[in-house]
Amino acid sequence: MKKPVIAIDGFSSTGKSSISKIIAQRLELVHLDTGALYRGVTWFALQNCCRADGTVDIGELFKNFDHIHLEFRNIGNELVLFLNEINITKEIRSNEVSDNVSNVAKQAEVREFLLGYQRKLAEKGGVIMDGRDIGTVVLPDADFKFFLTASIEERTKRRYQELLGLGIAADEKQVADNLAERDRIDSEREVAPLRQAEDAIVIDNTDMTKKETIETILNHVKNF
Repeated sequence: MKKPVIAIDGFSSTGKSSISKIIAQRLELVHLDTGALYRGVTWFALQNCCRADGTVDIGELFKNFDHIHLEFRNIGNELVLFLNEINITKEIRSNEVSDNVSNVAKQAEVREFLLGYQRKLAEKGGVIMDGRDIGTVVLPDADFKFFLTASIEERTKRRYQELLGLGIAADEKQVADNLAERDRIDSEREVAPLRQAEDAIVIDNTDMTKKETIETILNHVKNF
């Protein structure tokens, strides 16, 4: 029997990826963190397509698409992202990548570059995919669509703790400013902006634990 295709969209630091990962384990689905793909492209750009002032040369990035090979590998029951055979799981969570990912991700060429890969993974079902345009653009026919949101204060706290846990130096105000700017860019971009699908189930988890958010989602999909 075909397993469900689940799309989870929402703002940064609402727990989309970690929640999706646990749900994938519970329902025996494949979890795909699409944000990691955009971070992977951004990390490549920062290493290979920067101007003298350190900013990303978008045109140069487009010319180098043929040199970008992203792959998720299952290591210890966890999907780990590799770029050109290099494990970049930690690198893509750096402040430098966070500061540049929205600008890279808003480019139509970048989104088109990754779109086919994402859709192909979902063709046979049994996938939970999280990002910002999954339910609206990538998988508009998903069996279930959820949209996660939370207050900027709560999301700042979560992101700050995540960075410290990864051993990455962080300033809480800088984290808040980065999240607010990413919200603005993601919501206002011309191509595939961050928005709630009309048929998505909205979950505000500002005052919810991760476990409570997971159980809420599972209650919706248990009868598939």
